[in-house]
Amino acid sequence: MAATASKTPFSSSSSSSSSSYSNNTFPKLILRSTLALSPNLTRAHPLAISCSLPKPAPAAAAEAAAPAAEPFLSRFPAGEPRKGADILVEALERQGVTTVFAYPGGASMEIHQALTRSGTIRNVLPRHEQGGVFAAEGYARSSGVPGVCIATSGPGATNLVSGLADALMDSVPVVAITGQVPRRMIGTDAFQETPIVEVTRSITKHNYLVLDVDDIPRVVNEAFFVATSGRPGPVLIDIPKDVQQQLAVPNWAQPVNLPGYNHRLPKPPTPAQLEHVVRLITEAQRPVLYVGGGSLNSSPELRRFVDLTGIPVASTLMGLGAFPLSHPLSLQMLGMHGTVYANYAVDNSDLLLAFGVRFDDRVTGKLEAFASRAKIVHIDIDSAEIGKNKPAHVSICADLKVALEGINTILEDKGVKGKIDLGAWREELHVQKQKFPLGYKSFEDAISPQYAIEVLDELTNGDAIVSTGVGQHQMWAAQFYKYKRPRQWLTSGGLGAMGFGLPAAMGAAVANPAAVVVDIDGDGSFIMNVQELATIRVENLPVKILLLNNQHLGMVVQWEDRFYKSNRAHTYLGDPAKESEIFPNMLKFADACGIPAARVTKKEELRAAIQRMLDTPGPYLLDVIVPHQEHVLPMIPSNGSFKDVITEGDGRTRY
Repeated sequence: MAATASKTPFSSSSSSSSSSYSNNTFPKLILRSTLALSPNLTRAHPLAISCSLPKPAPAAAAEAAAPAAEPFLSRFPAGEPRKGADILVEALERQGVTTVFAYPGGASMEIHQALTRSGTIRNVLPRHEQGGVFAAEGYARSSGVPGVCIATSGPGATNLVSGLADALMDSVPVVAITGQVPRRMIGTDAFQETPIVEVTRSITKHNYLVLDVDDIPRVVNEAFFVATSGRPGPVLIDIPKDVQQQLAVPNWAQPVNLPGYNHRLPKPPTPAQLEHVVRLITEAQRPVLYVGGGSLNSSPELRRFVDLTGIPVASTLMGLGAFPLSHPLSLQMLGMHGTVYANYAVDNSDLLLAFGVRFDDRVTGKLEAFASRAKIVHIDIDSAEIGKNKPAHVSICADLKVALEGINTILEDKGVKGKIDLGAWREELHVQKQKFPLGYKSFEDAISPQYAIEVLDELTNGDAIVSTGVGQHQMWAAQFYKYKRPRQWLTSGGLGAMGFGLPAAMGAAVANPAAVVVDIDGDGSFIMNVQELATIRVENLPVKILLLNNQHLGMVVQWEDRFYKSNRAHTYLGDPAKESEIFPNMLKFADACGIPAARVTKKEELRAAIQRMLDTPGPYLLDVIVPHQEHVLPMIPSNGSFKDVITEGDGRTRY
């Protein structure tokens, strides 16, 4: 097969249509023995029927493959053969790619050589491939544009695994390109050979092994189309080194022809479905919106919907910013560490409007107790999420933006604005807000981590792009920074990958050069990708690092306090021989990379220190020493329900 592909969204007919070889010659799942011994792999251009043959393309595919308004000007004369690596780079240019995060190696050298010949693509060189893929995610999450990362074969490719899994779980469009050993060596346990297509099969939306240089334009087109259409996600393209070195004249007119995939893309909702939703809204007395990451592209429509109906809004961790958290109708975040009033609203609602969500366990807790009194309307772009965890009374598989546009039109036509009386319900929730506000206790002159985030929110006017690692600092950043808009909040939600914050901020700073970008991080997460300080310095990216340093794996410590009688099981990250000292000294990491840094230990010094960080041009690290005894509250224990919510206590309490 000229370009083998794997992943369930594609039908067998679409993935095999590029080849006339029988499955006996090139099986869909490449076997080590058959591939290594196949003589056809030595041909420069295998005799294969290509997808470039004229075939009617679906409307969506044709639109995706349509040329830009201005003709693309290639640096190569028409008809001039060029290397596969140059074809790849030009294919990226034709997709509008201006930045890649690429780390070179033996199997990807040709691609890097081709990148040096590009006049439009900038390579931001990460210091670790995981940093590169997380940076590509930060770029994509903050801009909505696919992020691109490149790595070599073997360990370079496997270093992308966490980022690909993260992008899949959080629906982030990423295109990852890996070099591979030459075709004749695949399956021979060659140096730095790893079957990365097989390794990543279940953590990518789709992936390709390119075995014919002529397939590169089509594969790149398809990869970007798949990554960005339907529910976004990561796509991997694996290209053997000899394919990168082959000379060919590219055919840029090859259409995206994925009939199986296009058939699975959601259709517009029917008027009857939307009318049913509107009827349930007008009949409800205690409705609540439960909005997730699938609502980020529908923020204007969501705001209009709330304006028309007056329904309160609870956001998931991934949905923060889709609706402004300072709005009177915002209940902020729901779930394990959500506000009491958000979880109260869901528990007592009679209609739950679940928009762009997947009923994640960290939101629902005990499934049978979640929204047990409510009728549930579930709208999501991914049919696999409909009914997967929680059955709904009304299920609509559709693009939420399109669905909300239709619902808003019906509501406007009916003139419902101001006529849905939810005053008593909103007052009931207001009482809960007053009774259970987000708060924290003081530690004398020590700095409460929540206070540090509140000061940052105030000094940035809530306008910064914020990334985080994973742990307590992540939850406090979700609770105490008041996000105003989508793509302002970057965090590893589903996978919970420590080390995400710094490289994600790096990618966000590249995509948004005029924005204030702050990595709110913990010492445990920060050190996992601390090498990216070098990239930030060399590229002079103005990433500000607010490091909440408690010398512990804080969230694990919190669980040890609550459920293991405070028995410490390898959660102290300092030097046991010198517990009175801060270890490691994060300021020296910054100094080694030429980045200004400071440490603050007292509450009265914090505001000036944060202001100095924000005022300093370029990158800056502020090491904020915080007590490890603090807990993230509220907390609903795993598999618990609203009645189990914990609102008091910290590490100074015995359990």
